[in-house]
Amino acid sequence: MINKFNFDRLNFVTAGMPLKTGKGSYPEAFGIIEDMGLDGMELEFVHGVRMSPESRQNVKNIVKEKGYVISAHAPFYINLNSKEEDKVEASVQRIIETASTAYEVGAFSITFHAAFYMGKDKETVYNQVKTQIEKINEVIKRDNINVWIRPETTGKATQWGDIDEIVSLSKEFDNVLPCIDFSHIHARSAGEHNSYDEFMNILEKLGTIGNYAIENFHGHLAGIDYGAKGEKKHLNLEESDMNYKDLMRAMKAFGIKGSLVCESPNIEDDALLMKEYYMSL
Repeated sequence: MINKFNFDRLNFVTAGMPLKTGKGSYPEAFGIIEDMGLDGMELEFVHGVRMSPESRQNVKNIVKEKGYVISAHAPFYINLNSKEEDKVEASVQRIIETASTAYEVGAFSITFHAAFYMGKDKETVYNQVKTQIEKINEVIKRDNINVWIRPETTGKATQWGDIDEIVSLSKEFDNVLPCIDFSHIHARSAGEHNSYDEFMNILEKLGTIGNYAIENFHGHLAGIDYGAKGEKKHLNLEESDMNYKDLMRAMKAFGIKGSLVCESPNIEDDALLMKEYYMSL
């Protein structure tokens, strides 16, 4: 199994630099995170894995000095089930590039939206994703890139990646775990999976992978707007029906350790809202 990261608690981090950073640098962003009492950041490589040598060194130094929890989100242009082989190959490369850069700066985990069904049945797409993860792993293990590889639970029925698919995939690899996006699971079901018992059921599925999945958690949370076809857009927590308080209770009861990334539009404020409620329990 991949080297274990030793988390002693659940950490609350922002999806990218805090908004208060403006056009500032990573050192300024981490200064804001420190001032707010938050625990780290997910690097957002939305349009490509672009990070200057100076930024890489800055993040690496700050993470080493302060002990922040860092993860990375791969570019959105990923589809391991594309009908075009060159797009599949480009997707594989983007995931590898994300993992390499993330590991370089001290991240413990990367995540990505793995695939679309493209009109194919679930088993066919599952096997295609599995094949591509095997290719990614060949490179990652050869190059000693020690990060968790995490397909993210997705918010629309057209996207591969419900909780059962990703848990099953994780059981086939020693360095693959789910990134559980609770908002996506809620939206994908058009309003279900939003109570204490339902959150506990999700966490119990995670636990079937092994105790290390509970102790190396990586997940996302935001308010969410959705319809019959699933996710529409992210919202601030208190402007949505996302039952974050019951989720915090469930995560505490389950003893989850690792990182919860806030993806609300007001990333740092909702991250703090979540952390303060969690710490009050």
